[in-house]
Amino acid sequence: MNSQSLLASVGINIGLAMVILFLFSILKKQPSNAAIYYPRPLSKRHPITFPPFSLRRFIPSFSWIPRAFRVTEDEILQTNGLDALIVIRLFKFGINFFTVCSSVGLLILLPINFGGQPASSDSYRSMDSCTISNIKTGSNMLWVHFMCLWFISLYGLHLLYKEYSEILVKRIQQVRNLRHRPDQFTTLVREIPVCGEHQARGCCVDHFFSKHHPYSYHSYKMLYDGKDIEDLSKQAKYVHEKVQGLRKKCEGKKHGKESDECRDDLLKITGLEEKLEELCRKFRQLQSEDMLKGKELPVAFVTFKSRWGAAMAAQTQQHTNPLLWITEMAPEPSDVSWRNLSIQYKILPVYKIGVILAATLLTIFFAVPVTAVQGIAKFEKLKKWFPPAMAIEFIPGLSSVVTGYLPSAVLKGFIYIVPFAMLGMAKLGGSISKSKEEIKACNMVFYFLLGNVFFLSLISGSLLDEIGEYVSHPKNLPSHLAALVSSQADFFMTYILTEGLSGFSLEVLQPGLLIWDFIKSRTYCRGKEKDLYLYSLQYFRIIPIVSLSILIGIVYAVIAPLLLPFLIVYFFLGYAVYINQIQDVYETVYDTCGTFWPFIHHYIIVAIILMQITMIGLFGLKSKPAASVSTIPLLLLTIMFNEYCKIRFLPAFRSHSIQNAVENDELDEKSSEMEHSFDKAIEEYLQPCLVPVSFTQSDSSLYQPLITSW
Repeated sequence: MNSQSLLASVGINIGLAMVILFLFSILKKQPSNAAIYYPRPLSKRHPITFPPFSLRRFIPSFSWIPRAFRVTEDEILQTNGLDALIVIRLFKFGINFFTVCSSVGLLILLPINFGGQPASSDSYRSMDSCTISNIKTGSNMLWVHFMCLWFISLYGLHLLYKEYSEILVKRIQQVRNLRHRPDQFTTLVREIPVCGEHQARGCCVDHFFSKHHPYSYHSYKMLYDGKDIEDLSKQAKYVHEKVQGLRKKCEGKKHGKESDECRDDLLKITGLEEKLEELCRKFRQLQSEDMLKGKELPVAFVTFKSRWGAAMAAQTQQHTNPLLWITEMAPEPSDVSWRNLSIQYKILPVYKIGVILAATLLTIFFAVPVTAVQGIAKFEKLKKWFPPAMAIEFIPGLSSVVTGYLPSAVLKGFIYIVPFAMLGMAKLGGSISKSKEEIKACNMVFYFLLGNVFFLSLISGSLLDEIGEYVSHPKNLPSHLAALVSSQADFFMTYILTEGLSGFSLEVLQPGLLIWDFIKSRTYCRGKEKDLYLYSLQYFRIIPIVSLSILIGIVYAVIAPLLLPFLIVYFFLGYAVYINQIQDVYETVYDTCGTFWPFIHHYIIVAIILMQITMIGLFGLKSKPAASVSTIPLLLLTIMFNEYCKIRFLPAFRSHSIQNAVENDELDEKSSEMEHSFDKAIEEYLQPCLVPVSFTQSDSSLYQPLITSW
């Protein structure tokens, strides 16, 4: 990629970002788009005020960006929870880390790289003169890179330790603030045996916990196989919707032939209402206690009289046979993945292996489009593989656009569907909660991106040859990796530009919802009140993609410091965009109190280790074996630091400490709130199939009066 291609990518991405952000600032002021840009406050009955219809409503404004930077962490924590705050802290980590790295890179490394040796006249790589590749072999200037490597690594570890410590404190405080949540009193119990005397599981639960937890046990709620009830519920809802449609159709008819048609519709309505009554009768019959007894699952939610009792029961082995009476802390009611609780615990490994195999196959098959994208980026090779591509050179500027902007844009398009595919796979893995499904999806997406976007982008020019080389000569991996990484700096710069400028701009614009809303309002939903486009915050998409950008920045921090300022823009824009999205667009469905952070910590540790391995190889390629050997202690120090963090912090994120549980119990006892908290806890875990079906028409227009003009 030459300098013209790089400049073309910069220009196109900046231009697109400005156009998209201008368009967003105008569309956000239109009351007709409130369901897209303000669904969260409207769902909470918060009024939204728009400027009156005038020229001001159509003038672009960026006031939402400084407003985003005025939002405090405490505000996010109180209104959205700790998980949402962790997303924002991830962007702040990127800002803090890469600001320091940019200062070191631009002030120290860039002048040394640029003056390392005269740029080769036949070189077509625009960034070679600004990277470590420009340093002469054996030059003592490489020791400066060595010292910067140590500084950047140690600074990164310092920030990680600081973040882990602060988030742990916030987690403990958040658990205390949310101490009245039912999940703190509730344990999920699986593999419940059948009572030999009564041939039921429910009485077995009561007998077992009354005997072994006599002072803390309170009550239980069994789960049932509700497939028949769910099918019946779907039929009833379908019939109800059909009745409502016929009634609206009949209301629009007045006389003549239309009156005759209305009589026919009324007869249909009468028949459908009778069918609906019959379905409701069957529905209530299936929900009766006698019918449910035969459909018990070996799963129950057990409530205790204290948080201490729940924590003790969840974190200890209940039976000599570890495959019976398996306990763990229950997720909060809105986080429960009900369909997976019916899966037998013994066969869960089969589901997990199936998910891993499916994710691996997707990663392998995705190598085809990534290799094709890299073929576009490497125009010299593209002309050899596909001779008609030489025609592009005859159109001025087109080759720069094709090789500079198009590869990263196409790659971004392919990547967009991957997180949703991985989440679909994770849902089949048997997790008991939606949050655990998203965490699994985060891991799968991150390693997918690491393998396909990072490594495959490096070796795609000669994929099979490189893989064969790694297998036959594994000791040469650092030197091969170093050579490949230093040659791909320009591509990853365009990737960061596209992912940041265009990607974040499209995120805030929500073009898909705009198009869908336009089609709905002019077709089958014409004249109807708009529904709110309220969706949950997509951790499975945001966290791994941002973590990959951090990985790219860390790996190239010493190799190509010119990349770092683009990352600062990336994280500043991402911070502003997601503050806006968290406050106005996305709903917080659950709050795991920071369970996502240990995985983010792991991703960044992987990035730091990858940077160090790459630099070991680069120092070897540059004939500085002493620098390579001296980097090994840094690598070992990083691994030891990660192991220490696993011991120091990770257990507090996996379980609740008895100390904190007792302290929270004491707070409730002082305020006489303990009994009220555990009494209502078990009622919150109501299985969806047991919820009475209501056929009253929802008032979807409730949010309309909240939209007003000045």
